[in-house]
Parts: sequence; structure tokens; C-alpha cells
Amino acid sequence: MMKNSSFLQLPEGEIKILLHVCCAPCSGSILKRLVENGMEPTVFFYNPNIYPAEEYRRRKEEVIRYAEKIKVPFVDEDPDPEQWMKTVQGYENAPERGERCTLCFEMRLGKTAAYASKNGFRVFATSLGISRWKDLLQVNRAGEKAARFFSQLIYWDYNWRLHGGTELMASVSQEENFYKQKYCGCLYSLHQSISRSLSKKAGVQPAR
Repeated sequence: MMKNSSFLQLPEGEIKILLHVCCAPCSGSILKRLVENGMEPTVFFYNPNIYPAEEYRRRKEEVIRYAEKIKVPFVDEDPDPEQWMKTVQGYENAPERGERCTLCFEMRLGKTAAYASKNGFRVFATSLGISRWKDLLQVNRAGEKAARFFSQLIYWDYNWRLHGGTELMASVSQEENFYKQKYCGCLYSLHQSISRSLSKKAGVQPAR
């Protein structure tokens, strides 16, 4: 059994869950916990925000590698970068955790909810909120909003950071030697990451 893990139980006694996955480092420990608690997760990979194409490919391949290892089904939903760009248009310069991220989360979790409803899942969740760089409330609001469009669909807002979750995320990532990205994923977060890095080298404390 996993050290510092807590017993997990899905809402309404469900066993199956559709898990929106953003990357292997964030999702590896979540999938491990779900499987070891007797649940049947299916990975849903829909991240049209990830830029450039090579970065998208590397992140997806790492998720596929781990899903195959632990024998979890993987749904590869083709990205829609053009629609994503239209969705966040006007918020290109918004800071991370700002309105651009809200729109991004709503788009990705909306697609997840639609797939869940269409394919017989009653519960869905996301790995987005485990990262300390994300606003957990912002992620959960997007998931709850997506669920409201579909009758009987439940968004599971479990806090994966608790009960040793953050530590487990780091240990699983290290054990599996996952590719570790250096920015959130989109073009704009990449630019902001580069700017912060340059400011740090120059000895300037960037605004956040």
C-alpha cells in the first residue's frame, strides 16, 4: 500500500471515473491512487493549449507510457489549437491564474464532461488541481460549471494535494522518470516563463 495515502471513494458509490489528464507528473500519482483503491479510471487527454506541437507530443507520450504500464484505458482527443486561441482571444497578456486560465479550464473540462456524459461515465475529475501553480478553486469552478450542462453528471472535486498527495506526486514522477515541463503549457505561459527566467538571471524580482 502507498505511504501516506488515504482511502478513496467515488461519489454515489461509483467505480468508473473519467480523469482529464494534463501531463504525466501531475496525473501519475492520481492514477496510482485510483487503481490501488479499486477504481477503474479512464484517461482523457484533451489539451489544445499545449504549445508547440513537439511539447504536446512529449507530454502525451509520457501519459500514454504510464497508462499502458498500469493498464488504464487512454482516450486521445485530438487537440483543437485554433479554437483554443479563439477562446482566449483578448486575454493573451493575462497573468497565470487569471481570466485566460479560467477560459482554458472551462474549454478543456467542458470537453471532458461532454465525453463523460456521452460514454456512460457518471463521474469525472481532472489532474489540473494537484499542481501548486494552479488555483484549485479556479479549476474546481470550471469543473462544476461543465458538469451542470449534463444531467446526472458529477464533477469530483477531490483535493489531490492532501494526505501526502503532493509528496506522492513527486515520488512517482521521480520513480517513473517522467518528462518534466518547465511551463504550464500554452504559448503565453511559455513567454511569461521565459520572461521570469530572464528577470531572475538579471536579479529582478518579476511581478506575479
